[in-house]
Amino acid sequence: MTAMGVREIREVGAAAFAWLSAHRGDFALGEEALTADGHVDTSWKPLGELAQTCTSVRAHTPPSDPLYACASDLLRFAWQQTGRGELLLRLQRLEPFATYPLEIYSVFAAAGLRHPGYEAAAATTARTRGWRLTEQEPTRRLGVLRAERRSGIHRPEQAAQALRRTWLGGLPEPWTFERSSGYALTHVVFHLTDWGRTPAGVPADLAAYLAHWLPPWLDTCLDAGMWDLSCELLIVAASLPDPPDPAALQDAWTRIARAQYDSGALPEQAPQDAAGADEEPDFLRCYHSTLMAAFAAAQTVNRLTGERDGTGGDGRGPHLDGIHNRYGGQGVPG
Repeated sequence: MTAMGVREIREVGAAAFAWLSAHRGDFALGEEALTADGHVDTSWKPLGELAQTCTSVRAHTPPSDPLYACASDLLRFAWQQTGRGELLLRLQRLEPFATYPLEIYSVFAAAGLRHPGYEAAAATTARTRGWRLTEQEPTRRLGVLRAERRSGIHRPEQAAQALRRTWLGGLPEPWTFERSSGYALTHVVFHLTDWGRTPAGVPADLAAYLAHWLPPWLDTCLDAGMWDLSCELLIVAASLPDPPDPAALQDAWTRIARAQYDSGALPEQAPQDAAGADEEPDFLRCYHSTLMAAFAAAQTVNRLTGERDGTGGDGRGPHLDGIHNRYGGQGVPG
């Protein structure tokens, strides 16, 4: 890919960060964040995903890049919203067997932002049989195991066992790919590679399978205007052991750039009718896809240019799996 192509991809990421910075207030936690009937999907989930994206972008962007400073600023904002971890400790006490507080905390811990009191409380809960035996889908289990390790919790369960029970780990018939399996496979790769920092974490058979089938799956999602999932697949493409084919990425990034609004927002899905094409979607219908555009751009540029990772810490994690359901650590991957 030409230097101009790389620059254009970077501009997509810069525009996405401009939107994220302008809308940081929409990520702030409200008073309902610690209530039993609070809407986790509209409070903790967006904030945790903002932190994850910023941690990941810092890990893939040189500190001299202005985007590194922007990501660092938003990460500090997210940490401050948690009371520098104190609200997560309160959440742990309110819902000791929910895993989403640990998943969120692990993102900050990976960036070097830690709260000893929270870690002690989470470790106590993790020693119970109730925590260890919580039933979870395999992709979800992978994420929880990674979150535990990042937070200083270690137990003998092997991630490899959970991996082979996932959709991707079973090397399914490629024609069975659909939206739900697409999100599941992206999250598996995110967990295996620490969001692209360790491409060698993808086993050889999975890497070969993805190298063959990811391009047509990506084309299918782009044709359907599924911009959010398309960006996640672009992250996967740039996270495999072999660098992505620049020519194969050109069309995908051209279409993502065309779908992006002048403000930098990227809708999750293309509008179904032309009448809604000019109307920017509300925050909840574009924040995650905009986050993914920012990270996909940083990861792609990093792999295409061969730049070394920044010093932003470990970027493990997905969209924060499982935040949808408050109880029992259950959730909907992706």
